[in-house]
Amino acid sequence: MPLTFTFDPVVTPELRDGILDLWADVTDAGGAVGFVPPVTTDEIRPELVRQLVAMAEGRSRLLVGHDEEGRVAATAFLTLNTHRLMTHWIWLYTVMVHPRHQGRGYGRGLLAAAEEAARTLEGVEAIRLTCRGGLGLERFYASCGYKEVGRVPDAIRVAPGDDRDDVIMLLPLA
Repeated sequence: MPLTFTFDPVVTPELRDGILDLWADVTDAGGAVGFVPPVTTDEIRPELVRQLVAMAEGRSRLLVGHDEEGRVAATAFLTLNTHRLMTHWIWLYTVMVHPRHQGRGYGRGLLAAAEEAARTLEGVEAIRLTCRGGLGLERFYASCGYKEVGRVPDAIRVAPGDDRDDVIMLLPLA
């Protein structure tokens, strides 16, 4: 059964906690979402608070997918550019699908829902994201229509002696 996506959901304590749990579970399963395992929800909470503040200020929007049991199963943040020369594209951050749902096409569903949401934003012509090299993520995003447009070698230090490329991907919406 596919996920049910909501763009700009009301952020309740249950949703907040669901996102924290998702973020920790994805990280602990090896997902490249800004942390390295092991991680706790208390370590993630300040980053989520930053995202929630950006949402409250109108700088970011949330897309959330719920599974058939109503649990948070996927998220992505669509972040607007405030620079006057770059308002025609948005950032896609913290793209996550719960490990229990991976391999079912839910990641593609999340990216399709993000594209659909981005198309509702006035003046937005493209989605840009970055991903951690060395995990095959760029191949996945390419299979969803994103093009690699840049790469910064060794920009992400996962651990001492484990540097990864920061891969920049773009999806034109035209």
